[in-house]
Amino acid sequence: MANLKITILHDVWEEGPPEPEPEPVKATRSKNGKRPKKKKDPMHDREEIFEALTKLGHEPSYYVLDGKNQSLVALAKCGADLIVNLTESYAGDDKMDKNIAAYLELIHIPYTGGGPQALLLAQDKSIAKKIFDFHKIKTPDFATSYKGRTDHSHDIEFPLIVKPVSEDGSIGIDNGSVVESVKELMERIHYIHEEFDSPALIEEYIEGREIYASILGNDNAEVLPLIELDLSKLPKGTPRIAGQDVKFDHDTEAYKVTKSAPVEDLDEEIAKKLRDTALAAYRALKLRDYGRIDMRLNKKGEVYVIEANPNPWLSSQAEFAMAAKKAGYSYTEMIDKIIELARSRSM
Repeated sequence: MANLKITILHDVWEEGPPEPEPEPVKATRSKNGKRPKKKKDPMHDREEIFEALTKLGHEPSYYVLDGKNQSLVALAKCGADLIVNLTESYAGDDKMDKNIAAYLELIHIPYTGGGPQALLLAQDKSIAKKIFDFHKIKTPDFATSYKGRTDHSHDIEFPLIVKPVSEDGSIGIDNGSVVESVKELMERIHYIHEEFDSPALIEEYIEGREIYASILGNDNAEVLPLIELDLSKLPKGTPRIAGQDVKFDHDTEAYKVTKSAPVEDLDEEIAKKLRDTALAAYRALKLRDYGRIDMRLNKKGEVYVIEANPNPWLSSQAEFAMAAKKAGYSYTEMIDKIIELARSRSM
C-alpha cells in the first residue's frame, strides 16, 4: 500500500477551546444532552493508532472537531488521503456521529468504519431490533415508552431491563436497570425520561453469558474469535449486566471482578451459531470495515443479539483488539487491515 496522509479524527465533549488530548473522566450524561468523555486507560486509542500508522510508513496527524463550524470548514481543507474516524459526538451530542460521517462523504474524503446509515440504524436500538426481527435474528422482545406513548413489538414479561434507546458505552445502565415489578418499571422509565430526555427501551432481560463477536471486513467479512465478558463474579444479588461500573469505573469492585477474555469452552455448534448470528446482524445494519456485535447466550443454547456497535473502541486493551490478537493479527496489522478496507471502498 502506498504511503498515505492519514488524519485521526476525534471529538471533544466539553464546551470551550479544544484540547488536543482531553483528560478522560467518568462517562455520565447531563440533562442538556451533553456528556464528558468515557474513562479510558492513560494512552488513548488514537495514540496507539498514530504509532501503528507511523510503523506502516504513513504520515498520521490528529484533528479534533471542537463543535464549531470553523472546525468543519477546516477539516475539508486538511489534505488527508484518508480519515480514521474516531468521533462519537459533535458539540457534545452523540446523536450527531452519523452527521459527521455524512459530512465526510459530502467533502469526498474516504474514512474508516460505518457510514451514516449504519450509524443511524445501530444507534436507535428499537429500529435495530425491528430490523433484526425482520431478518429472523433473535433479539429480546421489547417495547419503547416516551411521554405517554408506548410502542410494542411483542408482549413482554418480567424481569425487564430498561435503558435509553439511543445511548452507547453502557450510559444509563446500572443495577437499577433490571426491574421485576410494574412499580420498578414505571420508576425506571421516569428516570430515563428525566435524566436523558430519551425514549426508554424496555426489553426482556436475558439471563446468560455475555459474548462479543468482533467482525473485520466487508464483502468477505471475518468473524474474529469470540470474546466473553465474565460477569459471574459480580456480588450475589447483582444483575449480571455490563453497566457503567463494570465497563468504565476502574475503582469499583464490579470493574475489578469482571474481565473479558477469549471464549475457550464453547461447543463448536454453539460457537458457529454465535458467529453466524453476529455476521447476519452486521450485514442487516450495513456495518462495514469493522464492528462488534454484543450477544447473550442462555442456558438453552439460544443466541440473542443485544446490540451492534459500529466503530468499536480500538484500544489494544479492548475486546476488538483482543479478538484480533487471538486471530493472529498484531495491533499494527489490525490497523493496516482497517485502513486497507476503507481505502478499497474509495478506489
